[in-house]
Amino acid sequence: MNPQNIKPLNELMDPDWAEALKPVEPQIRAMGVFLREQIESGHHILPASHNILRAFSIPLKSIKVLIVGQDPYPTPGHPVGLSFCTAAKVRPLPKSLINIYKELVNDLGVETPKSGDLTPWTRQGVMLLNRCLTVEAG
Repeated sequence: MNPQNIKPLNELMDPDWAEALKPVEPQIRAMGVFLREQIESGHHILPASHNILRAFSIPLKSIKVLIVGQDPYPTPGHPVGLSFCTAAKVRPLPKSLINIYKELVNDLGVETPKSGDLTPWTRQGVMLLNRCLTVEAG
């Protein structure tokens, strides 16, 4: 795998994040090469490659809250690159997300959301970042 085939950070994430992460860009590129090699050798890596750095698509200056998860959901179709978030159509919701929703209901009295799509949270300044950005399916 040629590292030249890996896109530059400013094409993969918000420009402010690309600038902030510039000192570690070689390591990020190396991880990209490694992941491509894993996929080419038959490993099913989640989330989809276009979502791996999705948490960094939120403008750095707009972040007010950081919610850190452990790693992406290992079920194909579930992880979308944001911690605890799923595609809107995923049913049943993961237990970790159900627990978050229970806390929201108990603490704030809000109605339980019907979907696992937390994208609206990101537009309000919530960064949903997993400690580990990828996982092998299963």
